[in-house]
Amino acid sequence: MLNKVWFRTGVALLILFLLIKLIMEVHSVFTPFIIILQSVLIPLLLSGFLFYICLPFQKILEKNKVPRWGSITIIFIGLIIIIGIIVGFVGPLIAEQIENLVNQIPTLQHEVQHIINYSLDQMERLPPDVTNRINKMVQSMSDNTADILSNSFSYITSIISTLFLLIMVPFFLIYMLKDHERFIPFIAKLFKGDRKVFVVELLEDLDHTVKSYIQGQVTVSIILGVILYIGYSIIGLNYTLLLVMFACVANMIPFLGPWMAFAPAAIIAIIQSPTIFIWVCIITLIAQQLEGNVITPNVMGKSLNIHPLTIIVVILAAGNIGGFGLILIAVPLYAVIKTIIGNVFSYREQIMEKANSDVKE
Repeated sequence: MLNKVWFRTGVALLILFLLIKLIMEVHSVFTPFIIILQSVLIPLLLSGFLFYICLPFQKILEKNKVPRWGSITIIFIGLIIIIGIIVGFVGPLIAEQIENLVNQIPTLQHEVQHIINYSLDQMERLPPDVTNRINKMVQSMSDNTADILSNSFSYITSIISTLFLLIMVPFFLIYMLKDHERFIPFIAKLFKGDRKVFVVELLEDLDHTVKSYIQGQVTVSIILGVILYIGYSIIGLNYTLLLVMFACVANMIPFLGPWMAFAPAAIIAIIQSPTIFIWVCIITLIAQQLEGNVITPNVMGKSLNIHPLTIIVVILAAGNIGGFGLILIAVPLYAVIKTIIGNVFSYREQIMEKANSDVKE
């Protein structure tokens, strides 16, 4: 029984749960390490995100005989130009739309409340229990909106503290662009024999998984953002640029991202005009069909090979555990864990086959 896979897996899970329980009991001991990890994790993740976006451009430059430091310099000049354009031209437009939206929040909230009340008045056949539950949900949404507005100062403070952490991003990015080929050989030096081969293959698969996801999703998000911006501008939807920026971020989430981007656009459209709401639905439907049948299959293919139902479960679980921030990284994190488990089982099967062949000989 000790050699059974299910028994070893059960023991490993039991030990893992015990470790988690012990860590939770003495969490105060790990508080300084957690703070340090959180301080480094955000800039490290952002640096890795930018690294995989910049990597194709670096390869193109170096294929044209541009030296490593030259390619890094060109990439940073390009990033500075892009940031300058955003801050100088797009930033003021976004700030203006955010200010207008904040000023319109009471009006929007009143309009949404009016629409919901009107809809409830038309639903006289609904049981009283269902009506009471819907009213409680609406009241909870109103209370949450008020809480968000009252706590806006704390949100601004957290944003400022985050900006200080972002100062570390360029330093991490420089070293990633400079020495990224040395990472796998450096880790592989710690192992020998079959384990060294396994570690190299595992790290290469992880690199391919993360690279495929980031580069593919960014490309898909940009294309969908352009489509939505053109469509929203034509129909005259309010806060077009702000909605498109949110859509680009939301579209980083596979499968459910486009629907998350549709919700705020639909709310603003239905308040602005029923006709514009219909046009927003048509534009979203066209964008969804293009994304599902043309853009994603040609850009990403089946690189992640994750079932849509699995994506939904992972996103829902991530939302309940860590909110929108964890939702953004839930799918690539699941893909990384899946890659690790797949490589471990493949390595185990190779060991078992080798052991069986040795016994037969």
